[in-house]
Amino acid sequence: MSRLLAVFFLFLTLAAGNTALAEVRLLTSIKPLQLIAAAVQDGLGTPEVLLPPGASPHHYALRPSDVRNLREADLLYWVGADLESFLPRVLTGRSKPSVAVQDLAGMHLRHFGDSHDAHKEEGHDEHEHHEDHESAEAADEHDHDHRPGTLDAHLWLLPANARVIAGKMAADLATVDPANAARYQANAKAFEERLSALDTRLKKRLQGLKGKPYFVFHEAYDYFEAAYGLEHTGVFSIASEVQPGARHVAAMRERLQQAGPTCVFNEPPVAPRLSKTLTAGLPVTLTELDAMGGALPVDASGYETLLERMAESLAGCLDAL
Repeated sequence: MSRLLAVFFLFLTLAAGNTALAEVRLLTSIKPLQLIAAAVQDGLGTPEVLLPPGASPHHYALRPSDVRNLREADLLYWVGADLESFLPRVLTGRSKPSVAVQDLAGMHLRHFGDSHDAHKEEGHDEHEHHEDHESAEAADEHDHDHRPGTLDAHLWLLPANARVIAGKMAADLATVDPANAARYQANAKAFEERLSALDTRLKKRLQGLKGKPYFVFHEAYDYFEAAYGLEHTGVFSIASEVQPGARHVAAMRERLQQAGPTCVFNEPPVAPRLSKTLTAGLPVTLTELDAMGGALPVDASGYETLLERMAESLAGCLDAL
């Protein structure tokens, strides 16, 4: 009888632990942070995300359901005011923990205009900000947060930063759900070990691509490029809502013509309307480079898949040049 009682109480203990666990709600602002959280919560819960796929973290308009989620989540993680500029005013009344990961100790931060150090070539023109009267206003609106010296908030694309973020999430989850503290820490450690192995594989995969020319529509990849010895030849910073004027298009086409065979990467889910006009008749391969992982499943390996797919998108195009 005593043995049956012991089994019964063990079952109740486990059930109580699972019930408490289900009440821990972890919310992230964007998908990449959700993927990091999924690795830490593996087997213990599924993190939620605020922004739907394709939504701009710069100009997102919160719905009533979003405000409710922000208030009710036990833990909230966002990049910071340099990315989600709509969030600070909403978070002022939040009593539960919220973490701007750009402020965490140990983060490696870059600023727009920073050199890629040894990978920077003398005379290299990193930006293509040709504007005419028809597109200047729209381009200024689009690029206000990409001015030289301002923080590059795409910090999740550096594996070392993902390790720091995961460590903070594990510590916070352990505080909220102490019964499973050891599991969160073990998940974070396993994530760190997998990232180290992935980092080695990506360095090997991308090492032969240094110096190959490619262009991007959005300056979102500097962390990844700096980590793996790559650098884009130019960035076409334009507002996707407004078709640029003829002089702008002509200047960009001339830059592509000078580069010769090259790759041009745009971000999903929607290719810029300019892309086909810009590349028509040129030896250019137009393809996607997804920094947000919008279509990836939310699981323990999601963040790793995000980096692997970025590497394969780059290598798949540049290998053919």
